[in-house]
Amino acid sequence: MRVLFFAAAVAIASLATPVQAQGQRTLYNQDRLAELLYANRSESLDAIPDVSYRYHTLDHESGNSILARHELYQEVGGGDARYGRDQLNGMVAFLNGVFIQDLRQGDTIVLPSEVGLDPRAYSPFPRDYAGARDFDKLFVIDKTVQAWAGYENGRLARWGLVSTGAEGSETPNGRFNFNWKERHRVSTLSPPGESWDMRWVFNFHDRRGIHVHQYYALPTSGAASHGCVRLMTADAQWIYDWADGWRTVNGGADRAMASRGRILEQGTTVIVQGEAPDGAPDRFEDANGRPALIRVDLPDDPYSVEPGTDQQVRFDRLRAQQASR
Repeated sequence: MRVLFFAAAVAIASLATPVQAQGQRTLYNQDRLAELLYANRSESLDAIPDVSYRYHTLDHESGNSILARHELYQEVGGGDARYGRDQLNGMVAFLNGVFIQDLRQGDTIVLPSEVGLDPRAYSPFPRDYAGARDFDKLFVIDKTVQAWAGYENGRLARWGLVSTGAEGSETPNGRFNFNWKERHRVSTLSPPGESWDMRWVFNFHDRRGIHVHQYYALPTSGAASHGCVRLMTADAQWIYDWADGWRTVNGGADRAMASRGRILEQGTTVIVQGEAPDGAPDRFEDANGRPALIRVDLPDDPYSVEPGTDQQVRFDRLRAQQASR
């Protein structure tokens, strides 16, 4: 019996497009995916219910995998297969697994007790982060679960999946700040004659050019980038508008590199932690015969995380001087 934790496998059927690119991979309609994911956004974090998880084995008396998947959709949709499939589609970017064409009779997946909730219901990050209450905004990347979270005064505002740097080009751990941003940037690692386009780019390590950005494929396969942090389109756009960049003598966060000048004020704090898995990350663990979501542990104090660049070291020194006055 294969155990395939609930994820993209049950969700992508209606999102696939015939477009092929970069190694002939199938692309997916990320705009449609975003509509499904955020259709039930809750105004109140406290109103979002807790969910539990259970195992589900695809098992149809005919032995037909297609009918087994259809039966799953009916179960989730309370008899309405299309509604059930759409509800599962709405959670694809937040969970890990295989694509629907890979699901077959006998596979065991993990299902939540409720579907179609605000995505924060399924978050591996805590909804309340006491250590971040003094931060108007805090951005966290956890490489172990390959996910990100945005906090506002310690309250979870949004979260999503990432693909961080692969072995040999790992995304650096530590404490950083968002710096400059660009709507469109061509990667300096583009091979001769090719243009690797990155959109909704927000840098957090200026010297090394490490940033978050949109990626054409859904980030479900684990750490695979050249060091930067890949995001689905809707998440990259949200972060681009939400986070604050640095303020320099010569202007704001989207000034050209050569004209930035001295940094007057840092941007939104960024924490990068954990170790990237070999392959797709585990998002669930077995707990006495039931699946349990793997939870992310966050530092008690974000400032206790080692500074990742000289910029952080300098501003740490300034904060210490101001605190001693």
